[in-house]
Amino acid sequence: YSGEGGAIDSNKQEIFQRKKNAVLVNGVILNGPITDSKAGEKFVEEACKIIMEEVIRKAADVTEKVCEWQPPEKLKKLLDLEMRDTGEPHQRLLQLCQDIIRYSVKTNHPRFFNQLYAGIDYYSLVARFITEALNPSVYTYEVSPVFLLVEEAVLKRMIEFIGWKEGDGIFNPGGSVSNMYAMNLARYKYCPDIKEKGLSGLPRLVLFTSEECHYSMNKAASFLGIGTQNVYFITTDERGKMIPEELEKQVQRARKEGAAPFLVCATAGTTVLGAFDPLDKIADICEKHGLWLHVDASWGGSALMSRKHRKLLHGIHRADSVAWNPHKMLMAGIQCCALLVKDNSDLLKKCYSAKASYLFQQDKFYDVSYDTGDKSIQCSRRPDAFKFWMTWKALGTTGLEDRVNRALALARYLVDEIKKREGFQLLLEPEYANICFWYIPSSLRKMEEGPEFWEKLHQVAPVIKERMMKKGSMMLGYQPHRGKVNFFRQVVISPQVSREDMDFLLDEIDLLGRDL
Repeated sequence: YSGEGGAIDSNKQEIFQRKKNAVLVNGVILNGPITDSKAGEKFVEEACKIIMEEVIRKAADVTEKVCEWQPPEKLKKLLDLEMRDTGEPHQRLLQLCQDIIRYSVKTNHPRFFNQLYAGIDYYSLVARFITEALNPSVYTYEVSPVFLLVEEAVLKRMIEFIGWKEGDGIFNPGGSVSNMYAMNLARYKYCPDIKEKGLSGLPRLVLFTSEECHYSMNKAASFLGIGTQNVYFITTDERGKMIPEELEKQVQRARKEGAAPFLVCATAGTTVLGAFDPLDKIADICEKHGLWLHVDASWGGSALMSRKHRKLLHGIHRADSVAWNPHKMLMAGIQCCALLVKDNSDLLKKCYSAKASYLFQQDKFYDVSYDTGDKSIQCSRRPDAFKFWMTWKALGTTGLEDRVNRALALARYLVDEIKKREGFQLLLEPEYANICFWYIPSSLRKMEEGPEFWEKLHQVAPVIKERMMKKGSMMLGYQPHRGKVNFFRQVVISPQVSREDMDFLLDEIDLLGRDL
């Protein structure tokens, strides 16, 4: 035979032969693989072309929309979300890939300023492609030798930047989880029996954190059975920093109440204002009262990479634990979050290990100290450190430092521009990459700043946000905060962002809101 028809005949013969020699179990033929790997490879190849064209090549193009807004019910119909009894052809699936990219928010876009992450890092992206293709789980050296060694190397360097001579750590699925780990670790150090005996018989445990802390502190206290009423919030100053004297008062109050203080959670880079708590003074109080000091540096930790800006975290070396998210300012890709612990006694492992005999056998043929999975509350765990490692290898420490310095220089430029422009008003002078400001339309500029003025101004930011989303020109967050009416929070991160983008931001807000 020859040609295409001959090939089809050959395939038929092969199928016939397979059926003839079939091994049946419960009516299922077990001979040979049932997946068409050639078709699968072709699908991956075609999908990668779409990702390259529609996501990566368009990432830095400011003429593209940040988002193509659709209301939920309409979007459900546009995407055809129903899963059917029979599979759909590859061409249809590739069209779905196109649609999903089209209607998703382009967080890589230079004018996406909505969250504490943004932009595209090409090196961490390749690292993600590799780990998605390999599908590893980081618990034992036998299953994940490369990624366990990578995590160890990254943690070692991060510990050095905090200023500790030695330490331990683990990458977690989010800064919220790192904060929960730290809270539980501090409690375990305070009363190790809790791991086996539980909460009964314990005194009322109390922890302290600032009014500006991340909401994960309340969630962790609730989840761990400490209770949200036992989270004592410490007053902050006008810049959003914890007041040490107020912390001292609250610790003494808790002791008088017969409670057991065990933990202080300081924040280095608060979510809204970008404030850094005075770590040295807080550490003095913790030492005086024997309290564990955890620093949530999920957002601000990356300033440690900059010789110019690391002073923001002065005193962090005195912390017992630190949460630090390289997926934020350092753009390692969501998610990439480390908990670092000043400890050489295997405290993490003692606190969290369950010694699963099917994973952590002690008689393996290699050094089982590399089986670090028992330090985690997870079983399956992603190799998140690899993304940061790849970026660090590509840019070097100086490249990461340049990234931080440039972001904060752009933030400074925007602050200076806001001060020059009529209709824009800063909430406070920022010390990090969070720039908080009001836009005051011309109709309100001559109005006295009384209750009516603030009530009207409160309505401005939501309308401008709606207009920018529907236009797709940019994305910028807003919120009310501690008695202040709705204001914009601009966050500068991505090296793809330019001075022109800062100018555009202010021009666009004015364009979208001048008629209000």
